[in-house]
Amino acid sequence: MYRYDEADQQIVEERARQFRGQVERRLDGRLSEEEFRPLRLQNGLYLQLHAYMLRVAIPYGLLSATQLRQLAHIARTYDRGYGHFTTRQNLQFNWPTLTDTPAILDALASVQMHAIQTSGNCVRNVTSDPFAGVAADEIVDPRPYCEFLRQWSTFHPEFAHLPRKFKIAVTGATVDRAAIAVHDIGLRIRKDEAGRIGFEYFAGGGQGRTPVLAEKLRDFLEEADLLAYTEAVLRIYNELGRRDNKYKARIKVLIKEMGSAEFRRRVEAEFETTRHDPALRLDPEALARMKAHFVPPDYATLPDGQTALQAGRLGKDRAYARWLASNLAPHRVPGYAIVQLSLKSETLPPGDVTADQMDAIADLAERHGFGRILVTHRQNLVLPDVRIDALRQVHAALEGLGFATPNVDRVTDIIACPGLDYCDLANARSIPVAQSIQQTLADADRVHDLGPLTLNISGCINACGHHHVGNIGILGIDKQGEEFYQLTLGGSARDDASVGKVLGRALTAEEIPGAVERILATYAVLRSGADEAFLAVVRRVGLGPFKEAVYADHS
Repeated sequence: MYRYDEADQQIVEERARQFRGQVERRLDGRLSEEEFRPLRLQNGLYLQLHAYMLRVAIPYGLLSATQLRQLAHIARTYDRGYGHFTTRQNLQFNWPTLTDTPAILDALASVQMHAIQTSGNCVRNVTSDPFAGVAADEIVDPRPYCEFLRQWSTFHPEFAHLPRKFKIAVTGATVDRAAIAVHDIGLRIRKDEAGRIGFEYFAGGGQGRTPVLAEKLRDFLEEADLLAYTEAVLRIYNELGRRDNKYKARIKVLIKEMGSAEFRRRVEAEFETTRHDPALRLDPEALARMKAHFVPPDYATLPDGQTALQAGRLGKDRAYARWLASNLAPHRVPGYAIVQLSLKSETLPPGDVTADQMDAIADLAERHGFGRILVTHRQNLVLPDVRIDALRQVHAALEGLGFATPNVDRVTDIIACPGLDYCDLANARSIPVAQSIQQTLADADRVHDLGPLTLNISGCINACGHHHVGNIGILGIDKQGEEFYQLTLGGSARDDASVGKVLGRALTAEEIPGAVERILATYAVLRSGADEAFLAVVRRVGLGPFKEAVYADHS
């Protein structure tokens, strides 16, 4: 993984010192809250419903065991003993005091971490495929390109005050696990017929009040031009993006109003002025230096392990068999597997991990995974390098921690934003609804039999829970001071990306679990066989049967 050099380390240490002085001036009254607000946002510090919230950057979702232990220490020392992993592969502390924040930034800097540009109208944390570097279907490892983008965008003087926040995602596999279609910029790494590396380049995707799928700008952008072309896109957006209305300030609105052809024309014209800047060229030497940071670990030479996996899936231990079927992914190295830890249970909100659990996961990563942990967009964690002959041991350890629920990419693997329990922007609670659905769908055999099915919940239209792209989406809304929830069906964040459609009238929190139950029962009846996924059925039959099931005799 990327290791800071002297300049990187100096940057994060100096930023922590600067913020300490800013906090001191705020506490003694030399800075008003209005003056302090942009300073704290530049350091990832929000003032939420009940307390401050600090968002820690985890570039492309990659953590070392040492870093995870430091996050555990911070949670235990300065928060309430837990952290919350987000859909942007970051971690949030929901209860730090303003006084303690500088000490937290110092602690982060000591393990090459920070909270820089995790908020504000700037380029946010660059995200990627959570299986990057190990996926069996990977064409090119995206992490070196993510790191180039991170370094280019950090403190970029031209893009520190964009019209609105800006998000970039990169995938290097045949299957999109980075949700590139709903990002301001989405990149899919390709190889052309000659074997040259390049990028299928998308822009203008996003969720929120106006969900939009990204437009393709280039079929194949040459590898060396990545930063120059991205600089051109940001310049056009920074110059022409709306600043008079924050709800219409995202690049997706600019492209929609301008038209994709005209936006592309302007970007290409600007690109002609940036492509010759040597500081923006990814020459072979620079690429080689960066890729050297992501050299694979020292894997053992092992049998492929497929016989053992098949025996486990067909064995009498049903819990283990289900876990192998849902929580493992193929590794590119024979004898290894990618293990996904489900952070979805009835005991903790989706994405929450206690400090003790973080320490235990760090220990597991060192024993069974070269000390690496990855964060996924679905608020889960990954041990990317587990030997197949150690899977039973790892499964037993995860059961003890509560992270072996066999439901990854199943209906109870629920994305949920913090909602009205924490966020002052929210209209409704998300966490209790997620936990009610999990309780209603407690039958593990049934969840397994329903197959892949995503369910996402947002507490407001800002869509931090990605409800627009859930196969089943739930949006919290305010109706005359009361919390209601709107159902959508048919969303997807994968290669077949789509925005869900509203099913009907909004329901109360008490009605939602029953409505989800009826949707699933309808799906079970309508599917043509065990292999027809929920999304395929919705697209084949439309919303009608599901609407009838949810609302008939329930009005």
